Amino acid sequence: MTYKSALKVAVIGGGIFGVSTAVHLARLGVETTIVNDGPVANGASSRSLAWLNSARKRSVAYHKLRLQGIERYRAFATKHDCGAWLRLDGGLTWDADDASNQIKEIFRHEQAIGYETRLLAPGDIAAVTPGVDAGAVSPRGAIFNAGEGWVDLPSLIALLLGEFHDRGGRILTDAGSADITLANGRVGGVKTASGQTIDCDAVVVATGPAVPGMAAKVGKRIGDGTTRALLVISKPVRHPLRAVLNTPRVAIRPTPNGAFALDSAWSEDEVIVHDDGRYEAKPSTIAGLLEEASKVLEGNPTLTLESHHMGPKPIPADGEPVIGQLTGIPGYHVVFSHSGATLGLVAGELLAGEIVSGTPSPLLEPFRPARFDS
Repeated sequence: MTYKSALKVAVIGGGIFGVSTAVHLARLGVETTIVNDGPVANGASSRSLAWLNSARKRSVAYHKLRLQGIERYRAFATKHDCGAWLRLDGGLTWDADDASNQIKEIFRHEQAIGYETRLLAPGDIAAVTPGVDAGAVSPRGAIFNAGEGWVDLPSLIALLLGEFHDRGGRILTDAGSADITLANGRVGGVKTASGQTIDCDAVVVATGPAVPGMAAKVGKRIGDGTTRALLVISKPVRHPLRAVLNTPRVAIRPTPNGAFALDSAWSEDEVIVHDDGRYEAKPSTIAGLLEEASKVLEGNPTLTLESHHMGPKPIPADGEPVIGQLTGIPGYHVVFSHSGATLGLVAGELLAGEIVSGTPSPLLEPFRPARFDS
């Protein structure tokens, strides 16, 4: 069935949230334009580990939304040829062997909420998921979550943009910064730094770490906990690892071409942000991350650098997603979250549905921007 809506919507941001929302709007018959400051997937989506999960502890509502996010990927995988860049082969997590270790507590919590989880002794890991150096695992064990996985966001975005184009969507790249114009207190359009104007009935601001600043321009506060991101990509290497690894010193996932994507909290902390906004990673930081990855991989392969990606990592101040219309400004919608990969498909679907139908989604109610209103 083909739908046709009288709405015109501009989506600012060419990452996973923006593109997913735009595709879902196009499916609902909405005349939709994507506006991006540079090429698509040039922001947070290009430097995300993109681990698909709802592991460890979070609010009940957030866990429920993340589970729906993973289910959307399962459904997506049945309809598309995406086996090279969307995998649901599980996730393996262990903690440091010190007082901070919470693995048994987390395992009991995940059992209690019905999340698929197994507590494995180091010697049992190889029979469940290959590619791990068992000697690197804490004697207290590791958690294997079979339903988890990873996605290569640029590949997903490219596929979604193909559908968006086929459905008549319009894309403006390299448009520079964009401002929302208001008329009589509601959204009237978008004006880009390059001088282009898009008339629209509604706007979706999906600009990652820039969302709070854009909301501030219209007098709305969104709590901002944005920090630094550093994603390191190794050169391809033959290796049996299939799961995502989350270890005390490094997180690892495979990539579509047989390389590894790596990040960690300590390496992100070492990223230098210069006064002019440039990000710099010290060679010692990158080398250290590659070395930490080698230590936890079966066979301890030598890993060499292919590329690295730096920039701000979008995180709301309270850690929970921010999705929906700004209070008191009809037509002004935002989507801002750290979990862009896990929520990418489901958030776009639910937000697009709200915009077209005017009916709020119960799944999104706990995550409204209004919680930051003073």
